Formats: sequence, structure tokens, C-alpha cells
Amino acid sequence: MPTTIQHYQDLGDFDYGAADRVTPLIRRVICKNPTPFTYKGTGTYLVGQGEVAVIDPGPPLKSHLDDIVNALQPGEAITHAFITHTHSDHSPLTKDLKELTGAISYGFGPHGAVREDDPEDRVDFSAYISDEEQEQYRKEFDELPEELKREGADTEFSPDVFLQDGDVIAGSNWTIRSIHTPGHCSNHLCFELMEEASLFSGDHVMGWATSVVGPPDGSMKDYMESLRKLLGFDHEQYWPTHGPAIPEPANYVQSFITHREEREDQIIGHLKSGPQKIADFVPEMYAKYDKRLWYPAAGSVHAHLLHMVETGRAEVTEDHGEPKLTATYRLL
Repeated sequence: MPTTIQHYQDLGDFDYGAADRVTPLIRRVICKNPTPFTYKGTGTYLVGQGEVAVIDPGPPLKSHLDDIVNALQPGEAITHAFITHTHSDHSPLTKDLKELTGAISYGFGPHGAVREDDPEDRVDFSAYISDEEQEQYRKEFDELPEELKREGADTEFSPDVFLQDGDVIAGSNWTIRSIHTPGHCSNHLCFELMEEASLFSGDHVMGWATSVVGPPDGSMKDYMESLRKLLGFDHEQYWPTHGPAIPEPANYVQSFITHREEREDQIIGHLKSGPQKIADFVPEMYAKYDKRLWYPAAGSVHAHLLHMVETGRAEVTEDHGEPKLTATYRLL
């Protein structure tokens, strides 16, 4: 079994839409978009006083926009919007926030490659999902606001200012440095709040679960390198977009590295019995997880296998020439 990671799943008492001051410079407003993929919802952060920066505005919910603006004190204005990456629960509200406040948006760039809609390249776990579970999933989806039914890449976002690794942006009483951490997405950035030696870690390091790495934009090689990159910093605390603060982040990041190495060992263990498809062993590897998470988990397993193919440790069998999600893989 993979290492049990001590996730920090207790957000404590909070009210959706309320602004909680979590440090002298940081306020957090949690969006009411809880799903099996977002935990309690998107945590939007307001940084500083007076000239305020927003980290990850969130999904395109007007109620959440209202909550962000209502978190301001008299005389304050939102002047900057920093985007960790372009997924639908992080960046889409930026457009409305800019129109309302005039804030300038900052990010690495637009979304990267999007997986082609190939009906022949989809994993199918329906045989493992009962009729009762299917009905429950449909009911929960139907009850979502229309704005939250769109998941995945936000291909419409492009920042006003393109940030590179190490760029520093200073406000009136805060200073943010960008750290490029590709893997979950090719354009993923973490943002260091230099005054508090803390890091807004987006989805690269979350407090409630490990990050999904989904090709073609996600890369396991990049993800592992980005995790190791963070070990070179001396941050005192992480503030992820999903989940509570992460104390002792270096130990936590190391546990993520170990976890991914052990996931790869699991994959190797399955392939030692002969060529297999990803859908053959994901249900066993992720048996304790919500079955809806098996689909993104299959993407992460695919990312592991692509990395193994690239490094000459695995290959696709002759009858499935491309290393697709549904290909059959074997060890070399």
C-alpha cells in the first residue's frame, strides 16, 4: 500500500462566503462549490490591506464575486488578480472581477494542450458502479448550479501580465514572487508571500488530497521535478486553494514525492503479471476512493506510464501503437 499521507482536512468552522482573516496579511473566502474534486470548495485569498491582491478568483459564480468584494474594508480596492492555473474552479471568475474592479490579472499564460475528444480513448468503470450509485451521482450533478457543471480546462483565460519563474510583484504592503510549478498543469504557478514566508500552492500541493496529473497538459516528470523544486525553499506554511493551511510543508511535500514513487511501484507490480490496460488495475489501486475519482486517477496513472515509456521502462504492446489512455502497456 502507498504511504498514508497526513492530509490536513479540517478547515474548522467556516461559513461559505464569509471572509476569515487567517494571518495578518491574508483573508480567505471559500466558494460554495464543494464536489468530490474540490473538497469544501475553492479557497480564494485576499492579500494585503488597501491595495488588495486576489489569489484564484474561482468559478464564474456571481455570488462568489459578491462575497470577494464584500470582504473589502472601507477604502480598499482590488488591484491585482493572481491565477495559479487555468482550471474551471480557479480562473473563470477573473473576467468578471476585472470588469468590476479594474484589477490587472497575472498568470503564466493560457491553458496548454487539451485532450482530444476521442470516443475510442476513454476508460470505462461503469461495471463497478451500481445503479444506486449512478442515480446518486446524477442527482448530485443535476443539483449543481449551471456555472459549476463545466469542469476541466479554462481555455478562455489569458493574463494581462505573463509571469515567469521568479518574477516579483510588489503591492503597497505585500510582495509576491511567482514560482513555476508545472505538472498538474503546464501553466501552474505557486505564489510566495514574501512578508510571511508562506506559499499559495494552488493545486500543486493541496491540503486534502494529492494532485491529479492528467496528460496531455499534465506531466508526471514535471510534477515530480516541481515538488522537488519546492524543497529548495524555506516556506513556513502553505495556503492551498483547496483545503486548510499546511504546516511543516517540507515534510508534507516529501510525503507526496514518496507517495508518487510508491504509486509507480504499484503500477510496475501490476504489469509484472503481464501486459495490462489502465482500466484493469485502477479499481484495485484506488479501491478506497470515491469511484468518481477513478477517472482522474486513471489520468494520473496514464501520466506515470507515459513517463515510464519516455524513460525506457515500459512500452505499448504492438497492437496498440500509441501510448493512449486505453492502450495496453508492458514492462521493458
